[in-house]
Amino acid sequence: MGRKRAMALMALLLAGSMGTAAFAGVAPGAPGQAATGAYAGKTGIGTAYHAYDAPAGKAVPSRVWFSLAKGVVTETMYGLIHEVQLRELKFAIQGDGFLDVEDADTDSTTSYLDVDAAGRPRSLAYRVVNKAKNGKYEIEKQVFTDPAADTLVVRVTVRALKGATVTPYLLVDPQMAGTGGGDKADVANGALHAYEGDRHLVVKAAQGFTAASVGFVGASDGLGQLKKDGTLDADYTTTGDKGGNVALAGALAPVTGEATFDIVVGFGDSAKTADAAASATLKRGHDAVLAAYNAGWEGYQAKLAPLPDLAKVATDGGKLLYASALVLKAQEDKTHPGALIASLSAPWGDTQKADKPATGYKAVWPRDFYQCAMALLALGDTDTPKAALAYLKTIQVGPKTPGNHGDGGWFLQKTHVDGTPEWVGVQLDQTAMPLMLAWRLWRNGVISDADVAALYPTMVKPAADFLVKGGTAGIGWNKETIRPPATQQERWEEQAGNSPSTTAAVIAGLAAAAELAGQAGDEAAVKRYYAAADQYSAGLNAATVTTNGQLAPKGSPAAGKGAGYYLRIAPTGQPNAHTPLAVRNGQQALTEDAYVDGGFLELVRYGVRAPTDPIIKASLAVLDDEALPENLRVKYTFHFGGDATAYPGWRRYGNDGYGEDRVTGANYAVSGAMSPTQRGRVWPLLTGERGHYELALAAAKPGGAKPAEVEAIRTTYVRALERFANQGLMIPEQVWDGVGSDGGRGYKPGAGTDSATPLAWAHAEYVKLLRSLHDGGVWDLYAPVAVRYASKP
Repeated sequence: MGRKRAMALMALLLAGSMGTAAFAGVAPGAPGQAATGAYAGKTGIGTAYHAYDAPAGKAVPSRVWFSLAKGVVTETMYGLIHEVQLRELKFAIQGDGFLDVEDADTDSTTSYLDVDAAGRPRSLAYRVVNKAKNGKYEIEKQVFTDPAADTLVVRVTVRALKGATVTPYLLVDPQMAGTGGGDKADVANGALHAYEGDRHLVVKAAQGFTAASVGFVGASDGLGQLKKDGTLDADYTTTGDKGGNVALAGALAPVTGEATFDIVVGFGDSAKTADAAASATLKRGHDAVLAAYNAGWEGYQAKLAPLPDLAKVATDGGKLLYASALVLKAQEDKTHPGALIASLSAPWGDTQKADKPATGYKAVWPRDFYQCAMALLALGDTDTPKAALAYLKTIQVGPKTPGNHGDGGWFLQKTHVDGTPEWVGVQLDQTAMPLMLAWRLWRNGVISDADVAALYPTMVKPAADFLVKGGTAGIGWNKETIRPPATQQERWEEQAGNSPSTTAAVIAGLAAAAELAGQAGDEAAVKRYYAAADQYSAGLNAATVTTNGQLAPKGSPAAGKGAGYYLRIAPTGQPNAHTPLAVRNGQQALTEDAYVDGGFLELVRYGVRAPTDPIIKASLAVLDDEALPENLRVKYTFHFGGDATAYPGWRRYGNDGYGEDRVTGANYAVSGAMSPTQRGRVWPLLTGERGHYELALAAAKPGGAKPAEVEAIRTTYVRALERFANQGLMIPEQVWDGVGSDGGRGYKPGAGTDSATPLAWAHAEYVKLLRSLHDGGVWDLYAPVAVRYASKP
């Protein structure tokens, strides 16, 4: 250590406070290197459970969410569920002749701190064990939040092995106010502090830091200091008046043998508030805080009456099911009850710029929202789906929608949890699904007849009327006129036209609206909604089935002028016209008959078509053709070590480019531009969708599904989803299909890629498949739809 730094450190220690004004030094290198987001492949997510029965007007005591990836704490949100304040919190370990960083230099395992006798998770509190590749140390962490404060708790135990002495350094990468720039930091009173505007975090160690430093990433950050000089620079106690991409570092006492340290990160609208929150958590103590955290989640699971029976349907004893129940509930905002997001991650976040606030998947899509609400209902949670239904009015377009000058009734494509519009495309399935949810909650007794009477004129009727007559959007860039059942965007948000999956939801939504209209006494609307649904059903095949498509296998019912097969989408409603689709994700624009996806199975799920329908079966032959050219192929079969079963998986559709580059292995759009060599991979949720179809097919037989048929679905489709989940029981958006380069990441087929994990929709699909198998019928089937349409020859 240089004389200047040694003297400065001595002065600080004598003053009894690191970072006093008299000895403060400004870290150089503002604004630091450009920031990126956090790695998206989470092995765990967490937040404190919050019940709805808090006194009206009382603030939620804990509005902090966190995630884990590669053995370290990643994205941590405070405030609204998408408001990232912390990109990463991890440790560097210094020993004789080495300096390691735990996410790069250890082998990591993630497990749950609180499990029942069968090993099923009872709480979103985690144990992370990182074992050094050099064999000289081990790090064990417990991670959770304080239900009574806006704080993150990390208890870390460092074990020095083989007689070594090691020094742990805490490395903190803030991302205040959702960006990696504009932050400032300082060391004060033995704590680390970062802030931007009215967003502050304070990091405190119960045992205190032996040294602390702040700096700019890539110029004067703590890890860089350690690599250069082997120590933290005591002069760097503030980043000064210039904001940028800052980093915080604190040294803990050297360890010989074993030592445990308690770290708390407090959040608040001021340094004082954040510091007080961290101090309060430390005062309550690790054991008391963890007990309260676990008790909250255990109490929630205790309310889910079907859980034990559904666990019997699982093939892993219920581990993924119990985790899924927690994951689905955790992805709800706490300021806006019922606001269910798509994922607590941003896909490929570690190579995405973080110069502007971005939600990633931490936002509301009515489609994903519907899946989550229906899964929670399947678990026996009635409070959250009821709150979700009430929330939906927040994102329905009307006169009060900011910036709207067009027709209303439809639901926004993607919004912040407070209703702020983010994407404004019209997706008709996302307007239908709120109606489907309302009907289901009414039929299940979650909402009353009086609730329906109140809901009908304010939400149901405007949405159903839009599904009948359409309208002209008038918000942001979107000025298009929508003419149902053709949609501006289908469920993959990329193409316009007539979509089997969208039309299935529209028909089901209109039938649901008709039933609700009848309850509300609007008989004219009952006739109007059913008439439109009848028209859409009658015209479905003409608008979406090709009889001269290029993908029909020779000799199949779909070949030549046979039964035909469902297209992914028909842009003009003329499926034999060979119309090119729009260019998306950098891919070549092929004609409509080159694209097939499993969306037509939604026709069976909701009851629009029978599972034995000849066009459904002919379309399955195309969907499952593994001999198709690699870019058009959709189905893949997976094998896992020690298991002889072949597990099926499907891509979203042929020619999908929403994924990693197959030539370089680089992340999606890593350069900020699309590439023709990008490739969308296999989506586990689609395996769940196929399992639902197989159950519908078996259940349609006289006497219903046979035990052997149910068992085959369990051991194929249920087990596949369990296999696709990672060690933290998180189900990914996409899994590796083995095609092309993985960029040296060592992906194994069926393992999650760097897209979003966990995906709430995938967990919802798993839960609903278990409930469907338990009940002997598809959970999402709408009886009025099936009676009116699927029962007809």
